[in-house]
Amino acid sequence: KAIPTLIEALGYNNAGAAAGAVKGLINLGDVSVPYLLQQIDGYNYGARAWATRALAGIGHPSALDHLQETALRDFSLSVRRSAAKGLGYIEWSKLSVSEASEGQKQATETLSKVLDDPEWVVRYAAVVGLQNLAISVDNQSLVNSIVEKLDHQLETDSELGVCARVKLALAEIDREL
Repeated sequence: KAIPTLIEALGYNNAGAAAGAVKGLINLGDVSVPYLLQQIDGYNYGARAWATRALAGIGHPSALDHLQETALRDFSLSVRRSAAKGLGYIEWSKLSVSEASEGQKQATETLSKVLDDPEWVVRYAAVVGLQNLAISVDNQSLVNSIVEKLDHQLETDSELGVCARVKLALAEIDREL
């Protein structure tokens, strides 16, 4: 019963209320996802950013299409940033092995494209997403591909913050695997 009210709070011009609503939606978990996906506000980018943060925090695979589309095409950098980071936190265990494998490949392809985003904060989030994706998958070939993409980003990105985050991601991937 609380979900519609929490979703409504995402659209308020009040960051504290929206942050609390995101926390509540994440705590409610998977049951929140269908409501969030149905009620994402196409006009209020602030509400869309908060809803995307909630979906990213929940990590349910049914949000994969939304997160991919949003990471690539939303006009708002805060929405793209939330979606890119969220792609690294999908709970793949909720899918069959073949569905998870396909979803992981799609998420990797999407995040690889997001590494070219003109906004450094979005590229930074893509690095975070790729790091968490690499740590969460069992496919060594995919992990190797992610590491190659991060190595390339380190060589080509002119933003020091992004390069520092890539170095941390590579170290964490190496430590975890």
